[in-house]
Amino acid sequence: MIESILPAAVAAAEAFEDPPRATLFPEEELLVSEAVGKRRAEFTTGRWCARQAMQRLGHRPAPILPGPRGEPQWPAGLVGSITHCAGYRAAVVAPAAVVSTVGIDAEPHDAMPDGVFEAVSLPAERDRIAALRREHPGVHWDRMLFSAKESVYKAWYPLTERWLDFDDASVTFNPGKGTFTAALKVTGPRLNGKSLTGFTGHWLVDRGLVVTSIAVPAPARPATPAASSRPLIKTRPA
Repeated sequence: MIESILPAAVAAAEAFEDPPRATLFPEEELLVSEAVGKRRAEFTTGRWCARQAMQRLGHRPAPILPGPRGEPQWPAGLVGSITHCAGYRAAVVAPAAVVSTVGIDAEPHDAMPDGVFEAVSLPAERDRIAALRREHPGVHWDRMLFSAKESVYKAWYPLTERWLDFDDASVTFNPGKGTFTAALKVTGPRLNGKSLTGFTGHWLVDRGLVVTSIAVPAPARPATPAASSRPLIKTRPA
């Protein structure tokens, strides 16, 4: 499901139930040894999905330990993201040479609990969501906004290692194309030779879930100069 809103360079794996064969590396096991069953299951299956995605890129399974803010720390040369909610777990991985950062999020396709939408949205976003509710009433746009902002944060943090509040990005949805844009209201990192001012993402509603994704391409490598027929001129070392 989630692969339909990701570029081909990103490998994805997902699960709609927790596979009994999913296991953890010893160092991961220590992190959830005292966790409740729900937390243990979502952590284990999320890591299982991540390793499935890594194998699809030709990488051997490896531990994926959390960083300072709980973010997955990927093996060298990879970027990725993990999400989980009731009845769904997914992970995506891509070569860092091809994708600079990726963020995904999945949520139940239900209305947000009372007060949460107001807490995570800007006034302009609330106006846009109100219009979307009138024009496209079959989507829980409040939940979609929350999911999009979660994907924004997951794409932002690996680039900056800085916190990003819900009101630090303003999200606009395009219901006809299944896309969204997130305009940053804080100074972003330099990427591809210029300051990052926002993200573009994709979304879908399927199987009772809202799913959002962001994948930022890595800077293009300079083209290799064509071989010259002229002889090389050797110089003395300085």
